[in-house]
Amino acid sequence: MLEFVLERGNYWAIIGLMMIGLYTLFAATNFIKKLVGLSIFQTSIILFYISLSRIDGGTAPILYGKDAKGHGGGHDEANAAYGAGEAAGRGVADAAHGASDAAHAGASHGMEHIYSNPLPHVLMLTAIVVGVATLAVGLAIVVRIREAYGTIESDEVRTTDLEVARAEYAVDKSEEASAA
Repeated sequence: MLEFVLERGNYWAIIGLMMIGLYTLFAATNFIKKLVGLSIFQTSIILFYISLSRIDGGTAPILYGKDAKGHGGGHDEANAAYGAGEAAGRGVADAAHGASDAAHAGASHGMEHIYSNPLPHVLMLTAIVVGVATLAVGLAIVVRIREAYGTIESDEVRTTDLEVARAEYAVDKSEEASAA
């Protein structure tokens, strides 16, 4: 049981970060603290997706070694065979080029190394950029709230809104009473 928990330590850390972010988001009355909680929650989601895409023994998806020869690398040998064939005659050159193409196609199916899938990483990079932009918009709105209300505490903003609504309601009632 302990081994099961320890092998998945990254997921426990992600769950912990997620709970901290949610708690901060719901419990804080300060708008900036709420934005920080939202950012922590988003970071935990990003870490979750990156953890899912991890492959044991996998490397960055940059082909090297024998894998590179099958995907764009190793053309020096094919070009040498093609040049030698061209010198010998056009018919021989076509045969050499055809043989190198066949070898190229055969090598492309088997990979010597294990590579990580780059798609989750690219998507999470986009999520990070969107998260930073969202945080910037949220901070701009907090600045505007501070200018309008003089505070960034959600309780005080709500109290101020209620007082303004009650005052407007009282003015409307007094105007109706004077008109009647």
